[in-house]
Amino acid sequence: MSIKDRLFVASQHLAPQHAISRLAGRLAEARLPSFKNRLIRWFIRQFGVNMQEAARESVEMYENFNDFFTRELKPGIRNTLARPGELISPVDGAVSEAGKIEYGRLMQAKGHSYSLIDLLGGDLEIAQPFLGGDFNTIYLSPRDYHRIHMPIDGELKTMLYVPGRLFSVNQATAGTVSNLFARNERVVCLFDTPAGPLAMVLVGAMIVASVATVWAGLVAPQTSGVRKIHYDAGKVVLRAGAEMGRFHLGSTVILVFGEQRIQWASGVKAGTPLQLGQIIGSYSPSGATTQYQT
Repeated sequence: MSIKDRLFVASQHLAPQHAISRLAGRLAEARLPSFKNRLIRWFIRQFGVNMQEAARESVEMYENFNDFFTRELKPGIRNTLARPGELISPVDGAVSEAGKIEYGRLMQAKGHSYSLIDLLGGDLEIAQPFLGGDFNTIYLSPRDYHRIHMPIDGELKTMLYVPGRLFSVNQATAGTVSNLFARNERVVCLFDTPAGPLAMVLVGAMIVASVATVWAGLVAPQTSGVRKIHYDAGKVVLRAGAEMGRFHLGSTVILVFGEQRIQWASGVKAGTPLQLGQIIGSYSPSGATTQYQT
């Protein structure tokens, strides 16, 4: 790791992470045209955002920076149609790590792993269906599309908000900060699917001002402890490819499936770039849906 990266990581331990992130959130909501247009243009140049894919190509068409950051894509720019037995990428991003959950732990980066139970809010009963299963951690860079979609048909059973820190989740931090994804603020969404139980974990990060879902609106930030909400059968049912949430400034999505339920595609490994709708794995569509116990 370079000296620059070491200093960047060290500074995060000292920085008032939540205060910085909330300030960034307020700036991202500013509507003054001269300010928000200049900020958006700088961001596009700095990170190489492809505005030709955006439904609104002109920066003047966005109300504020958050409106731009959560921009929608042009219709048909991504194929999100999944056939039975296919898992599709829920986002544009890159695989950070993917593989088996071994001894109740997920790989974070070389030399670092973290607890499944901690990731899912410290609840053994919630974690139980996923022990011995498979996970895929997908990092969204600043230039990526930041709406999150379903990788498979799913019925929402439970949502948890888990408070925590707001470390950056880039490669330098993931390779240095232990238990990163189990320490950061996150929203855990638990679904029943044709491949059994699925946990979609939306991980917050430095200057991520908020996380939202299509059924609950703004979920993070919160000021209290772990918050658990159960949903009645049939209340929230989403098809594969449907939008399920979004980041206001970007972060990471972690997919967690149960044991022997799915198989990742051969090319899905650390460093693999992904596009929304890309096939990332498979499952047996004939298997009965496992009812998730909460």
